[in-house]
Amino acid sequence: MTPLRQKMIDAMRLRHFSASTQQSYVEAVAGLARFYKQSPDRLDREKIQTYLLHLITERQLSWSTCNVVISALRFFYTYVIKMGPMALDLPPRKKVTQLPEILSSQELERLFTVAARPHQKVLLMTTYAAGLRVSEVVSLKLTDIDSQRMMIRVRQSKGNKDRYTVLSPRLLTELRLYWRMYRPHDWLFPGRDGKTHLSTKTAQYIYYQAKKRAGIKKGRGIHTLRHCFATHLLEAGVDLPTLQMLMGHKSVTNTMVYLQLTTKKLSSVESPLDLLQIPTRL
Repeated sequence: MTPLRQKMIDAMRLRHFSASTQQSYVEAVAGLARFYKQSPDRLDREKIQTYLLHLITERQLSWSTCNVVISALRFFYTYVIKMGPMALDLPPRKKVTQLPEILSSQELERLFTVAARPHQKVLLMTTYAAGLRVSEVVSLKLTDIDSQRMMIRVRQSKGNKDRYTVLSPRLLTELRLYWRMYRPHDWLFPGRDGKTHLSTKTAQYIYYQAKKRAGIKKGRGIHTLRHCFATHLLEAGVDLPTLQMLMGHKSVTNTMVYLQLTTKKLSSVESPLDLLQIPTRL
């Protein structure tokens, strides 16, 4: 590791950046260095802006990906290189509203059933049963499972805040069977070396493979299970403030999105067509 990269990592650790943010920022700065085949501390603002133009026009990366790169470069040149405030241009994001697709109970049952190995099944079940982000589920430790209070502690989630979510009795049974089979020591879902937790990429891969085996076309990545958790709880009658707490949302506005996904409310609405007295003709 170069001294410059270590200096950047130390600066991020000092500010309590999450591990995923640190990795994204380091990769963004490394991409800039590879593009010019130069150390990033030798580049000026014009070259940096040209690189961003390359990402947008030639590589056609998404707005969110480019925004992460900009945030990383601003941090690097402002706090690591001490170049001063970095003004980088990014076209305004086109406002596109896409509601997540929700899996039915039958689809979830198929998904869990076809998981290749027992630990993969438990990983997917835990994500859904507790409504966790992928970074949260892979970071769980054995001590986070509180079977006495039937709760799961989520440490330093988004916004660097701890929270608690529900521990399903069914999930607890599955977790105990999983523990007897695999005997994890520290991390609930350890990586191959046992010293670190499972990577988020591996968790995503496990989900995609199970989804493929189950023949499910709806939804995107493993975050779909978190959307399912929220939607299904609303359909079961859980109130918005409680759901907001379980999801770890800073604002209830974020939680209210799931009201648009509940079939219970939508199916109870009567179409105005059904109110008309129109004779049926064949």
